[in-house]
Amino acid sequence: MFKNKISIGNKELKIETGKMAKQANGSVLVSLGETVVLVTATSAKQAKEDMGFFPLSVDYREKYYAAGKIPGGFLKREARPSDVEILAARLTDRPIRPLFPENYLNETIISINVLSYDDENNADILGTIGASAALAISDIPWDGPVASVRIAKDKDGKHIVNPTISELEDSNMEVIVSGTMD
Repeated sequence: MFKNKISIGNKELKIETGKMAKQANGSVLVSLGETVVLVTATSAKQAKEDMGFFPLSVDYREKYYAAGKIPGGFLKREARPSDVEILAARLTDRPIRPLFPENYLNETIISINVLSYDDENNADILGTIGASAALAISDIPWDGPVASVRIAKDKDGKHIVNPTISELEDSNMEVIVSGTMD
């Protein structure tokens, strides 16, 4: 089991591994405040025959239980991903996809599940950080890591790293940047 903490601004980002999803090639728990995300990376042992593309799937899911809500009424199940979930999955897919070897055609799935949401810290950035960490500790060939950060600019022109939801409401700019050291 491995745990690490890093301070970003006045917040603490935690990454843990070896606790959950041990059958995946790589899995990590990433938390910021009370928002917790489980990210797993799995890959097929071999590529399918005549595969002409890299089959990478990134699945980001925010269930109601993460915020302590239980859906009622007609829609009792949370079926297809929302627009926010699709965009969060793309936020993770775009920086990690080019870092796989060109000849690697094994089906690979990155699964990002929001386990807890505190209504203050966004989970989408944690998903990208977790995907990078899960791939880095796995046996899947990958030329990472990547980092991801959300930057906001408040009314006074001050930049805020990984702002809370309330800080975003009072800001006049929001940018998400992901990339490698290079």
